[in-house]
This record gives sequence, structure tokens and C-alpha cells, in this order.
Amino acid sequence: MQLRLYDTLTREKRPFVPLDPNNVRMYVCGPTVYDFAHIGNARPVIVFDVLFRLLRHLYGADHVKYVRNITDVDDKINERAAERGIPIRELTEETYNNFRDDIRALGVLMPEDVNLPGKPPRFVEPRATEHIAEMRTIIERLVQGGFAYVAEDHVLFSPQAMNAANSILPRYGALAKRTLDEMIAGARVDVAPYKRDPADFVLWKPSKPGEPSWPSPAGIKAEGRPGWHIECSAMAWKHLGEQFDIHGGGIDLVFPHHENELAQTCCAFHKDRMANVWMHNGFLQVEREKMSKSLGNFVTINELLATDKFGGRPWHGAVLKFAMLQSHYRQPMDWTVDKLKQSRTELFSLSFAAGNANLISQSLAEVAAGIEQPIDEEIVHALCDDLNTSLAITRLRELAKEARNNTAAAKKLLVALKFLGIMDEKSIHYFHMAGPITDVSVGQIVHEKDDGTTIERLRVAQANGQLQRVAELAREIEGWGVSLRFLPDGTFSIESRVATNRGRKVEELIEDRNAARARKDFKESDRIRDELAAMGVVLKDGKDADGNPVTTWEIAR
Repeated sequence: MQLRLYDTLTREKRPFVPLDPNNVRMYVCGPTVYDFAHIGNARPVIVFDVLFRLLRHLYGADHVKYVRNITDVDDKINERAAERGIPIRELTEETYNNFRDDIRALGVLMPEDVNLPGKPPRFVEPRATEHIAEMRTIIERLVQGGFAYVAEDHVLFSPQAMNAANSILPRYGALAKRTLDEMIAGARVDVAPYKRDPADFVLWKPSKPGEPSWPSPAGIKAEGRPGWHIECSAMAWKHLGEQFDIHGGGIDLVFPHHENELAQTCCAFHKDRMANVWMHNGFLQVEREKMSKSLGNFVTINELLATDKFGGRPWHGAVLKFAMLQSHYRQPMDWTVDKLKQSRTELFSLSFAAGNANLISQSLAEVAAGIEQPIDEEIVHALCDDLNTSLAITRLRELAKEARNNTAAAKKLLVALKFLGIMDEKSIHYFHMAGPITDVSVGQIVHEKDDGTTIERLRVAQANGQLQRVAELAREIEGWGVSLRFLPDGTFSIESRVATNRGRKVEELIEDRNAARARKDFKESDRIRDELAAMGVVLKDGKDADGNPVTTWEIAR
């Protein structure tokens, strides 16, 4: 099946032909870690996660490498650390960890999900501050080649010099499809007396007191720090080489960031291109307006996952991802409360179609045994058409309809949801479970105490991995005079205090029964099961997300 991708540089959709099919390489610009990432930042994370999954499927998991950088040296970082009165490293570590927690809730692959011990890493998150040596090397090459010059302890790149060079190099402005004059007019150009031309941009600059600093390149005695654009050229070179297959990011990065990256890399290594394909996702607006703090519609991923700011409720990460994938990645997107509500409703329907308990147990067993689960060909075909996720979702809906009377279709649906990173065997519980109350004696208490949102907030917080929020809500619920018990399958039960004592006895008996089953003492196992049944306890044997045996229970109705 031929993958076709739209290339921003050539402005055409064309067949994707990797430089080396055994080593397909992709670089995507990641976050600048100074504050929580907003929902617009989530779009490239989700889009290129889907592309990473597709490339791994087409070329093999061991033959695709994904680099998503972390910018941890930047003016915004310096300013925010000074505002908060904390060290820069403390700010960047805190923000990076927040970013990881937030995007993990969106169901995207993380380095620890794909990198295997003893094998070269296939997913790397390099930090700018760990690649200063590579930046200095590239800058030195640019100065020696006549593409950059030193002025007042700065090193600046000259687009004029690039365009005056040999015919091998691309023209500066080719990616953005603008002339130099147009780019100067459309950019916020720093006016500085040491510049030879207004279009020249900074590769290296002197550090102010209190700012991070390193030994400077090109014979500059004063210590300094890198400009923004040189960071990505250095990290891409270090981890992917002088040329690679795909460079991705948001459409706002085409100029100046990606234009300048391309210029630096091509001039430093005398190449006609940096990446074979340049891919850019479209802008995101909120409720038909540009997202802006001044308009009050600026919303972060974390706020969507953990607060009531948008739509009066927190949202499961799968809802955010599913809503995002319904628009083609290159098209502008309107982020609305109605879109999230519709996505949430549809995910409930998809989960019931794919969430048969026996099917989930079978799927977990296959995963544990290393059995390949084929991806529906129509899903793959849709994605091979320049990541047509909206068409792929149409196919999910078709499978959901077929799954009502067709177990094979239900299995295809479950595998497809997993492949896209929307839901898996564990997260499907959130959308599939009927409710957390396992003891009818507490129903009246919950009815009186809960305003209709507290238990649901706990379910969302648990599903999104918001551990602090889970603890806060658990204390609130137990303040109603009930006990909260978290179950191995990722759900929880709410029980009376009396039932909690009984629950401890049940758990002890289940533990004894599991031990008997493990040593194949089935007579003792059956005896304990009968004792539990006499107590009004119904057992459910299954497997957890890792394929290990697990037993849950509930009170017989």
C-alpha cells in the first residue's frame, strides 16, 4: 500500500519514498518548556503520533526513528523563571514533566512505550541544552563557508549569502514561498546596528547576567547562548543525520523557524534539502475565534483534562484525541464544546461495540502471547492518503454498525481503536462500565450527596492519570460516609462502611483462591468459590492489561 504525503516545500501530495526503508526518520518540533502546553500544541503531538504509528506498521517498528525535541533554553524560559523566582532548570524540569503527563493522557506513544533494552532507541526526546557542542560545530561551518558572520559577540546568518551561493543550495524563502522582501515585511525583524542586512538572523548571542551561558563559537571570547533556529538543526543532525525523511510541526513554524532551519542545515552540509518531506498541521481556533488570553478562550491541555474551564467539566483524554482526529490535519480546526460533547457520546457507542468482555480478554491474551493483530485494511488505506483520519473514523463507524451482529467486526474495531491510540483494553472501561456503585445500600447516600458530577470527575481523573486530583476526590467521596475501593481493571467501587469490612474478607478469600489455582489445587479453589457465592459474591476471572490473571468481584443483585 503506497503512502502519499503532502509536502509543504513542493506544495503537492506525492508518494513517500524513504531515503532508507530500513531507517525511516522523522523530526517534529516539540515544546518550549516554560508553561503548560495549550490545546493548539496538542495538535502536532496527536497528528505525528498517528503518522509514527503508521510508519511503524508499514516499515516495521525497528525501522522507524522519531525525534521530538525539547527546547529548554529560550527567552520565554528565562523570563518565566525570573517571574517565579526559581532556577531555570527547576522550571524546565517541572514543565517538561507536566507536558509528558498531559500528552500521555491523550493516548500518544511515549519513548518508554517503544524503546527496548539493548536496542537503539526508536523515539528520542533530545534537549537543546544537551546539544550545544553540535550547535557550535554547525555555526563554525557556516562562518567558514561565508554564510554567517560575527558582529559584536553575535553570530548571524546571511540569507543573501545563501542565495548568492552555488546552485546546489535551495533558495532562501523556498519553503514559505516568499521573497526576501516579503519575509522582511511579514516578520518581526530585530533592528540592530550590527546586522549587515535586515533579514539576517541570530545563530548565537551573548548571554545577559543570570542567563544560561556556554563557551562561544567562532573565536568569540564572551560566553553566550544559541538562537532558537540553530537548536533544531543541531538536534536533527545529531540524531537523524544531514538529511532525513520527514520534518513536521505546526503551520505557524513554516516561517521563520523551519525556513531558517532548512537554510542553516543545507548551507552547513552543502545539501539541496534537509528533509524529503515537510509536513505542517493547520491552525486551531476556539469557538470560531483565535485563541488568546485577552479573549479569555486560551485553554491548556491540562485544563481540559483536569478542570471545568471548558464546557463545565473535565474531559477524558480519548475525547480530546478523537475530536482532534475528526478534522484533516492540514485543515484549520474549530475547537468547540459541542465537538467534545459529540466525541464523548460517540466514544461511548464505539466502546460498547468493541468492548465485549470475552473479546477484550481474548485480545489481552493475544497481546501477551505476541500474536499479531491485523489492522483493518481500509483504516490503513485511509491513513496512507495523507493521514486522512476523518475517513479512518468513518470506517470505525462502519465497523461499529457491523459489530452488533459480527464478532469479527467487533475485533477489527477494537484493534483499530488501539492502532490509532484512541482506546485500548484498559481505557475502554471508562466508556463501557455501567457505573461504580457495587453495593445498592449506598445508592441513596450517593444520590443525596453527589451533585451528579463528583463521581464522574473521579472517573475522568483516574482515566487521565491525574493522581493528585484522584486523591482529592476520593477524600471528598469518602466524606459522605462510604468507602472507595480501586479495582485492578482500572475502575472503582463505592461501598458502605460495613461492606468494606466484608470486602476485606472477600479479598483475603480471593487471594487464597488465586494461590490455590496457581498450584492447581482446583478442589480448594472451587470450595472457596462456593464460600464466596454463599456470601452473595459473584467472581469475574479475566486478565489485566499485561495479560496476567486477575479476579474482580461484585455483590449479586
